[in-house]
Amino acid sequence: MNNPFADLCYNTYDFRLKNENGRIIIFDELRKKWLVCTPEEWVRQNLIRFLISEFAFPANLIALEKSLVVAGRNYRFDALVYDKEVTPLMIIECKAPSVKLEQAVFDQIWNYNYEIGAPYFLITNGMNFIMGECRRGKDIIFFPEVKSYSQLIES
Repeated sequence: MNNPFADLCYNTYDFRLKNENGRIIIFDELRKKWLVCTPEEWVRQNLIRFLISEFAFPANLIALEKSLVVAGRNYRFDALVYDKEVTPLMIIECKAPSVKLEQAVFDQIWNYNYEIGAPYFLITNGMNFIMGECRRGKDIIFFPEVKSYSQLIES
């Protein structure tokens, strides 16, 4: 099946795709299951493969779509990367290419990260990337480019 989604600002990869009842389904290699391939899911799947392939992020230290509770409400973060001690290292928020990376997206990731406490963040809609450092009590630092896993754990 051909890729029905937009090109992204980072590499896109070949995935197992199939058409099921008029919906495109993608196989998630990390979770080992088929998922409806929405535009946001397309961004997430390609981003995770990009981080693993190009920046040596260990696949076994990436959690996808896990639940968390913020102020008594249940939410799901898109992805969380852990360090080698399985401590949160980087929180990731993915949006569909049509969603602008504006203040509401930052507010969402900050609310999640208040509970998680990861020192790094990455936000993308597949068209743009915003990565940086967000340690509690310090100013946010935006990176001019994507950093590798080893660069994050050595900081």
